[in-house]
Amino acid sequence: MRALLQFTLDLFDPPAPAPVRSPQQQPPKQPQRPTLDDDAQQHPPATPLADVRSRVSFIHPRASREVVLGNARVAYEFTRGRRRTIGFVVGAEGLSVRAPRWVALRDVDAAVVEKSGWILRKLSETQQRQDRLEATRIDWKDGVSFPFLGQQVTVRLDPHHAFEGVGAVLDATASEGPPTLRIALANNATPAQIRDAAQAWLMRQARRIFIERLEHFAPRLGVRWKKLSLSNAATRWGSASADGGIRLHWRLVHFRMSVIDYVVAHELSHLRVMDHSPRFWETVESVVPDYELLRRQLKDEAVPRW
Repeated sequence: MRALLQFTLDLFDPPAPAPVRSPQQQPPKQPQRPTLDDDAQQHPPATPLADVRSRVSFIHPRASREVVLGNARVAYEFTRGRRRTIGFVVGAEGLSVRAPRWVALRDVDAAVVEKSGWILRKLSETQQRQDRLEATRIDWKDGVSFPFLGQQVTVRLDPHHAFEGVGAVLDATASEGPPTLRIALANNATPAQIRDAAQAWLMRQARRIFIERLEHFAPRLGVRWKKLSLSNAATRWGSASADGGIRLHWRLVHFRMSVIDYVVAHELSHLRVMDHSPRFWETVESVVPDYELLRRQLKDEAVPRW
């Protein structure tokens, strides 16, 4: 903070010297008292209480430096490395800044201030996304709902049935209200038991649906897939390998079928083009014409927190 303060003070020119008066022009001496400027230098004006209360904070859990950008307090993770420029990354934890070893700290702070518009926008967007995700966290108990193929499903504990050993069955016969997922658990089942039973059912549905959509799109793209694996990756919805292996995140079944189709077609298209060149996107578009819209939905729609 001392470096940042020095940087801020350097932005201002020193005050011009007062004109020199001759001895005849000197006014009689008065008792010395601090001027307004002197008092301001000794006691900088306090930040208005309203501004302090309204200030937002973005604090990285491994923060080592801090700066105030506009009305936001930003504590960021700072590291040095073998690189040529100062880099900025905004993730779920907050702002991370990496700089070359030869860059002075005052220059790092200056770069953060210069980039403040982008930083604050990304931090705000990330915070809003995290808030939406938190609002979708599932409280695993009897009567809870979660999306399946874009439609809400309500969980009901049904301890009197074993459902042929599969643990749960979807009952869509009700004329009103969402379909019911009946789970063969006691009424005093723990949240973890309910969650695990629901997850096992969803993973079975995911494998069945993915295989069906792979078989639908593979002939249209002129490719052959050899193996399907269900993924639980933190950052990727799917992947494809040159040997014909396809990995798809089982939680894709929260989305509508059209979004699942986009991801399936995306990964199968990699069996023809193993990059994201214009030729690749043309391949995807040949079977999913509105892939751009579906791609945005996959990115923007909140997935329930487990």
